[in-house]
Amino acid sequence: MDTHEHMRSYTRYIRKMMTGNGLFYPIVGIVSCVAFIYMSFGDLRVTYHREPELTFVTRNGTQFMVDGRPFYINGWNSFWLMDHSAEEDRRPRVRAMLEAGAKMGLTVCRAWAFNDGGYNALQVSPGQFDERVFKALDHVIAEARQHGVRLLLSIVNNLKAYGGKTQYVKWAWEEGIGLSSSNDSFFFDPTIRRYFKNYVKTLLTRKNTITGIEYRNDPSIFGWELMNEPRCVSDPSGDTLQEWIEEMSAFVKSIDKNHLLTVGLEGFYGPTNPKRSTMNPENWASILGTDFIRNSKVQHIDFASVHIYPDHWFQHQTFEEKVTFVSKWMLSHIEDGQHELSKPVFFTEYGFSNLNKDFQPSQRDRFYKSILDIIYKSAKRKRAGAGALVWQFFVEEMEEFNDDFGIVPWERPSTYRYFTDQSCRLARLRGIHRQNQILRELCLQTEN
Repeated sequence: MDTHEHMRSYTRYIRKMMTGNGLFYPIVGIVSCVAFIYMSFGDLRVTYHREPELTFVTRNGTQFMVDGRPFYINGWNSFWLMDHSAEEDRRPRVRAMLEAGAKMGLTVCRAWAFNDGGYNALQVSPGQFDERVFKALDHVIAEARQHGVRLLLSIVNNLKAYGGKTQYVKWAWEEGIGLSSSNDSFFFDPTIRRYFKNYVKTLLTRKNTITGIEYRNDPSIFGWELMNEPRCVSDPSGDTLQEWIEEMSAFVKSIDKNHLLTVGLEGFYGPTNPKRSTMNPENWASILGTDFIRNSKVQHIDFASVHIYPDHWFQHQTFEEKVTFVSKWMLSHIEDGQHELSKPVFFTEYGFSNLNKDFQPSQRDRFYKSILDIIYKSAKRKRAGAGALVWQFFVEEMEEFNDDFGIVPWERPSTYRYFTDQSCRLARLRGIHRQNQILRELCLQTEN
């Protein structure tokens, strides 16, 4: 039955039902109006763009799971999303980046869910928040949801950028209640721990002003990261950081049992682990107060995180030596996830610097490809290598936010192709969902 015949039949039905009670003509008027709109614009239910329906990512042993199937991740870092969303003139870049990522078949983006003190601060002072910036984070999460991209959100920085643990220590010191001016007092000072717990609770229970969903109940958030690259160099034994991870991971899970949680580690082996001398980049890496195995074994930590930066970790290695190290580094951690931790291993940052002597873009391509290939081979064998997030992606005209690792992915066709190919071959391992039209079209193109 065509549209016009459908409306004529509906009108006859209404007339039959209503002729005896005086309501016929008003109802026919309403029906006629609806019919005009319907026939002028078509079936609105069909043409209206519906956001992808996302479910929570879970874990089954060494694998991430979505809707009962393994979920292997190809994604990226754009730490700047909240900061840009807070400025009206820069906000369009957030949508542009998330839309571009979705078109590349990328499924997870890692970003900061913190800005402590300073310009565009989310947390202006302990327990005091700027609602304008919180609404900016609401916007980032809502945009990610619209584009079917999940977010891995980091809660605080070990580094000074965007406040980090330095700002927390400064707040306590300025109030005259801090135990020490050392940055590492972030991990053991009771006052600072209270500051941080208050921030965590406020963040996780935040009700998004756009979607109406509390963050802890939003499946568009992939998971939480306790800290970006935690280090506690004042206690190389690792005991101080270990205690902090145990306490804070339990606290997060007491509020939010829906989302996955990780520490945010770089992946260095600690002083008691025999791999410190064979797998760490250099001796300094074993005395930073972190321990990949010990930290990742904590009960409430769902998956292990690892970073890959041979350019920063080595001073005098050749490009070939760095590529060899990357392979050993990744395979070692995947083996740990498989046999020691029984948890997924997620390489949440990797990058290749353009400040290297004799840098060539082709070297960066090869570096990326070596990492993506190892992830694919691990996924194909159903091993613990769960995915990787490149550091970092931008859109055009953002050079002031760039570093020696950042790229606009579509500016170099070969680089773009590596990422889209990875998206498709990982998707094929689990079967491309028939409702994911963007991914279906993308992967059809990669076959040609």
